Amino acid sequence: MNGVFLNIITVIAGTALGLVFGKLIPERFRQIAFFAIGSCTIAFGAITTVDGFADLSAGRVGSFAALVLVTSLVSGSLFGELLRIEQRIEGLGGWLHRLLKKRFKRGDQADSSPSTFAEGFMTASIFFCVGAMTVMGSIQAGLGDPSTLYLKSLLDGISAIFLTTALGIGVGFSAFSVFIIQGGLAVFAGFLKGFLTSAVMASISLVGGTMLIALGIDIIGIKKMKVGNMLPALLIAVLLGWLLGL
Repeated sequence: MNGVFLNIITVIAGTALGLVFGKLIPERFRQIAFFAIGSCTIAFGAITTVDGFADLSAGRVGSFAALVLVTSLVSGSLFGELLRIEQRIEGLGGWLHRLLKKRFKRGDQADSSPSTFAEGFMTASIFFCVGAMTVMGSIQAGLGDPSTLYLKSLLDGISAIFLTTALGIGVGFSAFSVFIIQGGLAVFAGFLKGFLTSAVMASISLVGGTMLIALGIDIIGIKKMKVGNMLPALLIAVLLGWLLGL
């Protein structure tokens, strides 16, 4: 669990640095940094998607790669829209904001708007917790090898600084999401290791990478993407990858 706790610490530390030094960074620099993060998210998502497609195509279920992508994203997004997952995540962010506002009557924490707080919480949670690096890093950490999460912690800490300058303290509360998701994967690593076949991991990369592309588009502001409603697509991708790999 050392890698998980380090990841939580770097997210919180990055948020703290963003809050402290954010005001010292001119708005035009913050905008270009945020644009750069969005662009990097799109690029990383594209690379992850291509890698997932290549890995899935190289296996004996290769002809089903496109089917996994389309079926997972379409059905998962529809299911997420039906459950209003993004709205519920934003509601959780709003609740955390109100709780924080009661605790701190003054300061930037109280001045930030509930919508910005919720957006920061949701965007950072998806940014830090979606992707094969999260899954495999957490599994490896649970089995005694935290090296992947050490690298992820460094990347997340740097990203948290710039995300915080634009989205505020809500980014820091995504540490709860990191703890729940990565901690849960690490705890159940022994059980999940046998389940996460190459086809399952390739499916996660394929669908998770595409979701990161959508998140990058949303971060840049090209178009508002309800990435939160796409989260069930990951579960469907895991199921399809497992079934096709039998």
